[in-house]
Amino acid sequence: MRENGPVTSATRQPETPASAVPPRLIATDLDGTLLRDDKSVSPRTVAALAAAEEAGIEVFFVTGRPARWMDVVSDHVHGHGLAICGNGAAVVDLHGGPGAHRFVKVRELARENALDAVRLVRDAAPGTVYAIEQTYGFYQEPAYPKLHLEIPDTLAPAEKLLAPDAPGADEPVLKILAFHPELDPDVFLDVARRALGDRANVTRSSPSALLEISGPGVSKASTLALCCAERGIAPKEVVAFGDMPNDVEMLTWAGQSYAMGNAHPDVLAAASGRTVDNNEDGVAVVIERMLAERR
Repeated sequence: MRENGPVTSATRQPETPASAVPPRLIATDLDGTLLRDDKSVSPRTVAALAAAEEAGIEVFFVTGRPARWMDVVSDHVHGHGLAICGNGAAVVDLHGGPGAHRFVKVRELARENALDAVRLVRDAAPGTVYAIEQTYGFYQEPAYPKLHLEIPDTLAPAEKLLAPDAPGADEPVLKILAFHPELDPDVFLDVARRALGDRANVTRSSPSALLEISGPGVSKASTLALCCAERGIAPKEVVAFGDMPNDVEMLTWAGQSYAMGNAHPDVLAAASGRTVDNNEDGVAVVIERMLAERR
């Protein structure tokens, strides 16, 4: 199902202390948060996720990763098997296991918006190069560096990759990856946001100057809000975890939120709490404490 209607937004509910509200859903980022630096999910974290679900708390993986990179956690989703991918551009059913993921919600970046974004960011930051993420395809410009462990389906200028007759033109565009070889990552993010305004949503999750451009209003937070509304779950019933700027809106929206010990300064400022870093199983630490308090 493609969806491009108004997105849901919400803010923290200050009149009710979040810690007093029993959580119904855990929303966790993956890289730098749930995953250790070697991209593994520790046995302690697997056990904590299982215990949360056994206690009736739903677990959502909320990531910038595309669906095809979700095999790393497919074995740990237990009963529900849903993940928000591409910074909110897709909700994916992982029940089928590796290679059999199914899209249940797609919030695409219209090709006209994508072409505008390519032009505007390149004008504002000359030297920017691009890759295009679609539901099943990955395409990039020849000068785009080897940042991902995969071979692109096609090498061509972004304008050709987004043309009506481009390879994969029948598939939705989920996001554009924009890389600059020289700019500071946060400076590049600021430049791109100023250039794009409300034409698209732009964020970053990489330590390098790599930006992720999605449709207007599409973010981890807005898609999580939509999924929670469908389930009758209020923001104050959500506990969220993250470490990078693409997590800030989600952490602000959730009733309880935790920045990892290794988090970006903007994340530390946005979250209502803090845990230890990803290599010390910071997500599991909070879940274990949360479940112990329910007994």
